[in-house]
Amino acid sequence: MNISIFRVAPGTDLKLSHESTDEAGQYKSEEEAEISMQDNIDNMIKLQDKLYAEGSHALLIIFQGMDAAGKDSAIKHVMSGLNPQATMVHSFKSPSVEEMNHDYLWRYSKYLPGRGQIGIFNRSYYEEVLIARVHNLVVNQKIPQEFINPEIWQTRLRHIVNFEEYLYMNGITVIKFFLHISKDEQRRRLLKRIDDPNKNWKYSEDDLLERDYWNDYNKCYQEAIMGTSLKSAPWYLVPSDKKWFARLVISEVIVQTLNSMKLKYPELDKKQFLKLESNRIKLLQD
Repeated sequence: MNISIFRVAPGTDLKLSHESTDEAGQYKSEEEAEISMQDNIDNMIKLQDKLYAEGSHALLIIFQGMDAAGKDSAIKHVMSGLNPQATMVHSFKSPSVEEMNHDYLWRYSKYLPGRGQIGIFNRSYYEEVLIARVHNLVVNQKIPQEFINPEIWQTRLRHIVNFEEYLYMNGITVIKFFLHISKDEQRRRLLKRIDDPNKNWKYSEDDLLERDYWNDYNKCYQEAIMGTSLKSAPWYLVPSDKKWFARLVISEVIVQTLNSMKLKYPELDKKQFLKLESNRIKLLQD
């Protein structure tokens, strides 16, 4: 799969309303795509093993999107089979009192993956230029008044760019997925949560309230994606009306990203190899 068609190149003049949400690529059915999906999951497991063994790189995967875009299910399906010892998933909700007493990136930096690990953020520090902007939550963040001005959102985007470049130079590769769904598809998914008793627990009235801000969120997402899609930390715009296609695209991006790291199992030097052989002989004689 050519993942470059989903990557937002630096400097792109993005208009989310012009971008397709309903794609199937070359695949005629979900069953056909599932074969490729399973291949990607198998490759991901092998590559994660190398990442863990090498212990010098880390991967941070960020999922963003409107409510009901499929973030939870994408994480569940795409990441199935990964080594839980080397995988960390964190969902970010409203900040606690302790978190509000720190800088706005503090609560996210605590959950960055260690070397050899894959970290998955279900929502992320991008909420600080999305929901915080739409609802003007910055006034509640105890920031000195002189820094609260019309330029604060562009300033925060610059902070995020610097933060992600810092992560990259410390061996943490960041990839970011925007799960792009239509407003009609969101309505169908929210109605399903109401109509299906097994999905009632997933429904929140807040989702309906946030839907009223659809255009505001689109504007904020456009600016955030355009302002922070870097060569070293790219955004991928994933058509997500078909969940199965979105998952396939996500899995392909992850596999190709891990492959680009040129991961290798550690090689033993001569002294270590001789010690290994000595232990082997002892075990055979035991």
